[in-house]
This record gives sequence, C-alpha cells and structure tokens, in this order.
Amino acid sequence: MTHPVELEGHDGVAVIRIDSPPVNALSAEVLVGLGECLRAALGDPAVAGIVLTGNGKSFVAGADVTRLEKIARGAPLDVAGVPRLPELIATLESSVKPTVAAIEGFALGGGLELALGCHARVGSPLCRVGLPELLLGLIPGAGGTQRLPRLAGVRAASEMMLSSRQVKAEEALRLGILDEVVPSDELVPRAAALARELGKTERRLALERSDRLEPEAEWREILARAGRELQKKQPHVTHPSACLEAIEHGLVHGGCAGLERERELFLEALASEPARALIHLFFAERAAAKVPGVTDAGLSPRHPSRVVVIGGGTMGSGIATALLDAGVGVGLVEASAALGDAAAARIRKNFARSIEKGRLSAAAAEQRVAGLSLHTELDALGEAGFVIEAATEELDLKRQLFAELGRRTGPDTWLASNTSTIDLELLAEASGAPERVLGLHFFSPAHVMKLVEVVRTPRTSARALSDALALCKRMKKTSVTVGNCTGFLVNRIFMPYSQLTGLLIDRGVDPYRIDRALSEFGMPMGPSRMSDLAGLDVGVAAGAILDAAYPTRAYRSALRRVLVEAGRLGEKTGAGHYRHESGRAEEDPELTAFVARARELAGSPAEVALADAEIPRILLFGVVNEACRALEEGIVLRPSDIDVAANLGMGFPAFRGGPMRWADGIGAAAVHAALVEWRDRFAQPIFEPAPYLADCARTGASLLTRC
Repeated sequence: MTHPVELEGHDGVAVIRIDSPPVNALSAEVLVGLGECLRAALGDPAVAGIVLTGNGKSFVAGADVTRLEKIARGAPLDVAGVPRLPELIATLESSVKPTVAAIEGFALGGGLELALGCHARVGSPLCRVGLPELLLGLIPGAGGTQRLPRLAGVRAASEMMLSSRQVKAEEALRLGILDEVVPSDELVPRAAALARELGKTERRLALERSDRLEPEAEWREILARAGRELQKKQPHVTHPSACLEAIEHGLVHGGCAGLERERELFLEALASEPARALIHLFFAERAAAKVPGVTDAGLSPRHPSRVVVIGGGTMGSGIATALLDAGVGVGLVEASAALGDAAAARIRKNFARSIEKGRLSAAAAEQRVAGLSLHTELDALGEAGFVIEAATEELDLKRQLFAELGRRTGPDTWLASNTSTIDLELLAEASGAPERVLGLHFFSPAHVMKLVEVVRTPRTSARALSDALALCKRMKKTSVTVGNCTGFLVNRIFMPYSQLTGLLIDRGVDPYRIDRALSEFGMPMGPSRMSDLAGLDVGVAAGAILDAAYPTRAYRSALRRVLVEAGRLGEKTGAGHYRHESGRAEEDPELTAFVARARELAGSPAEVALADAEIPRILLFGVVNEACRALEEGIVLRPSDIDVAANLGMGFPAFRGGPMRWADGIGAAAVHAALVEWRDRFAQPIFEPAPYLADCARTGASLLTRC
C-alpha cells in the first residue's frame, strides 16, 4: 500500500503530496506522514522551499471525523507518535524555509488551517476553501479563528465560519485567502517557483498580519452584531458564540493567546452534547446512502439527461426546479398551455429567489431554465430516464396515468410518484411494469428541502433504486430509502405529533403554550403554527387518510375540522390557529371559542396539569414510538435513518441528533415507562408502547442497536 503522504523533489523544492482517498482527510496516518515529510524536508540542506499539495482531486477536506467521534464520546484513542495538527501548522509557519500550499479541489476545516499556516497559498480555478466545523457542533481548532480574520478581515472570516460557507477560488483570491490562482497544470510548478521567490524576501505570517483587519471599532461591532443574531437564531447552542469569542480573544490579546483560547474552546465544544449529536447525524447521513442489495450490488447508476415531470403545481414546479438546477433537462407536462405557462412562471420565480440571495447569477439561471420544455400531452416522454408524477392526489387519476405510462415507456424508463398518501403498489399494479415503479417523495418546497424519501415496493428493481439514489445525489438531496406504507416514514411517524397536540388541547392545554414549549425544545415552529403554514384543510385530509390506515391507535380531535368549517385554513386565508393578516403569526383571542367547541365535541374531558417540560416529551415520545413500529415492520432500514429523515423532513433539532438518538439518551426504559403512564392516565391507545421499544426497555438495549 502506498503511504498516504509522499515527499517529492522539484528543482530544489520539496513537494509534500497527500494522497489518502477519497478526500484526503487528516487521519492518524496522514498526520504521521506529514510530520515525517516535514522533518525530512526541513533537515535536507538541498531543499530551499516546501510545497504542500494534494492528490489532484482534493487538498485536504478536513479532519478524520471518525477520530473526532471517538474523542467526543470518550472512547480510547491511540495517539502515541501521532502529531497534533496545531503542532504541524506551527512547524509550517515557523519554518525558515518558505512553505506554500498548492490547493486543488477542497481545502476545508483542518485542510484550510494547514494552508493558512503556510507562508503563501496558490489555488486552481476550481478549488474551494472553507471552515465548516460549526456544522459538527465544533469551532475551528487549529488556528482558523486566528489566521483567517487576519487574511480576509473579520467580517468575511466570521461570516464564512458561522455559515460554514465554502468559497470559490475567485472570491478567495479577492478576500486575500489565496495569493494567486493559476491553471491546474501550472499549480505545483508555480507554487514551487513562489517558494523560491519567498526565500529572497521577508515573509509575512498570517498570524502576525493586521493590514486586512477592519478598524477596532468596526470589528467589535461586527462581532457584537453577529452575537446578537446568534442569540435570536441559535439560542439552544453555544459553539457559534464560542467561535466569535475565539476570534475576539485573539484580536484583543494577540495571535498566540488566541490560539490557546481557541484550543480550549474547541475541546469544550468537542465534549459537548450538541457536538456528539451533530457528529451522529454526519455519520447517519452517510449510512442512509447505503442500501443493501442496491448500493453494494456492483450496479453502475445511469445519469439521465432528461426527466419528465407530470404536474406543474407547487410541488411539480419545485421538483422541476431542483432537476434543472442540477443540469437535468425537464419536460413538464400540464393539462393545458395556460397551466404550463403558470408552472414555468413558478420555476422562473424560484430561480429569481436564488439570484436575489446571491446563490446564482442571472446568466446561470437562464442557462438552467433553457433546459425546460412545456407539453400538454405525454408525447414529451421520449427517451426520458425518469418520469416523476406530481399530479393531484386522486387514486383513479393516478392509476389511469400509470397504466398509460406503463404502455408508452420502455423498460429503461423508471416511473416515480411523488404521492404522500396513495399506496404505491396500486400504481405499480396499474402500470403493468411494477419493477419500474417507485416513489420519490419530495418535501415542500421541493427545490429547497434537502430530504427525498425513496420509496420501494416489494417488486421495485434494484436498478430502479440505484438510479433513483443517483438522481437524488445529483440534485444534492439526501435520500432515505423506505418501504411502502401509508405516510411512508416522516408523515407516518409525525402522525402522533399532530394527534397528541389535539389530545392535549382537548384536555385543556393552551395551543400557544404547546407551540412555545416545542419552539423552546428546538423545533422550528410549534405544531399549531406548522398546521397553519401547511393549510388546515390539507392537514384534515391527510389526517383522515392516516387515521384510516392506523385506526387502532389514532386520536381524533375536532379542532382542525372546526376551524376549517369556519373558513380558517391557516396562512392562506389570513387565519387558522393564529391571525396572519399582518404577515406575522399572532395569537388570536377568538381561538378560545373554537377550542371550547372542539372540547365539547370530545365530551368535555377533564383538564390535565402539565409542566412545560412534559409537553415536548408527550408529543415526541409519540414520534419515537411510531418510529419504533416502522423500524420493526421493516419500513426503514436503520434507526439512524429515522434521525436523518426527522431532521431534514420535519426540522427535528439537529443539535439533539434526531428523535431516536434523543430518546436513546433518555433511555428506552424511561420512554417506555412514560408511555405506559400516559396510556393509563389518558386512557388512549395512542400511547401503547411498540414491541421494539418494549424489548429495548426490558433488555437495556440501545434504541440505536440496528445502526
């Protein structure tokens, strides 16, 4: 096996090349190799300078997260003889021989910190740099909070770190992160030449620079404003504020003191519960991409140049936008030319928002929209690799459509439905080609939400699934493969969330208090606010389908139906649980009368007294319980898939790691005992513990044991 770090000669300059596929992560082997090669280069009198580079695909894409995960959970780690990254960076920075980073591909996290420790940085046009540690509940821990502000300024550096944004070569050059950008084939030669040039001049260390810093009053206001924003937007976690503290400490006390404080704050963050939870989700997302019998079957996914989308409403136009943004041509089929034009307008509006937010240039947006063609007949099918149906949720209509699709498409065209409520096996049977039918359940808005549930029936072919997973990846979506059942995974497991909200309201708990409790827990909004956003009429219709599918454990509150009958459908009508006329959700005193009517229809049950902390547990233990049922039925492959789906599909707070990990931290026995208590207290079967949960409670097993 080739060593992951090699030392090469280049006209008196040592080239240290990191080659540790797939992304050149900073594993123990890479750190050891870097240390050995640096010592050799520094000790060789024939070496006048040092170039640090990658394998052509990546410079260094960050830390070895497996090592971080072990440290975070306190697992033993063999560190004997393994140099720490900050020590290697200090060696690069203090070297009497000029050091230059030659960056091709990604320089992220510890990779960018390595580059910042060099005396200069040269990048290729396609390189990208960033410090994404906050996504893992951490802060940069090897000098990123100290060197980046001194090169790019506090405003740009703090924004990069807090957003975890990756910066392209052109912007990195403008900000001062890169000194030069040259073609890929000139990268190492130019870096070597620059190292020789630097040997003849006085070098400026990033840690000692101040010429790109804003005036003190300005950078203090930048950091203070960022801190205020964090308090509003991320009140449940402390690591973003710790990042700002590290930056400020270095600016006030000097770079060396800043490095010490940064390391202290990094280690505190690494030992925190949010870091463990976010690292869990990091690995869970990667595990979700692995589907036994599909991704390990040696199949080569096809990448269609064209996909047909049937239906151009909000969901269909969102799906089309996601495809076009990924460079996939879209044939959009609507019932009339007018409806097609309306769909095209929605797609253009979606891209216009991306332009406004600076995510896309106007020229790039036009190039993407040029891949759209509009049709009123199924003649658009042609050689499409996929047909994605996003028509009205009417079974007879979809059956007829899939029957025609089965007749009019060949064996290499996969037929996907975006349905969220209809049994896929009925559509597969109607098609006459069940092996070609699967579900691609996007979440609204489809071009924004990251999750796609890839739904298979017992007869869906492995090739169809393989291509579907590849298509999702091309759209930069995270896919979770699930089995066919009413509600699939996310809508099914969050069914108790909605139903138990109704139960508590019927028992006298104020809806607004419930919403506040769930927001305090970390959900993006409470259940009543979410219901208003989605539309109460939509919720009533979907709820009826789920109630019918799982009748033995359904709770049916009348509140949403009472509101719908009064014409209060949520945001779209200006009122639901809340008032929305002002453009904001405002508590409405008139809701009291509707709640009273719903309680009356429920038989005026006795009111309950609950502590605020108990409210999220009642609703979310219900989610965990239904998730355990889905797991034992084989609807989902692994518990960690549930965490990914709940986080991306329903906004379950990432800093808690997902419902399964959160509940596992509480303990299966405690969750089981609470459900039994509530079952007896409320006399409702919705609390009946799932067998999988009961087994874990009895044996002491982790709820994550199937991971």
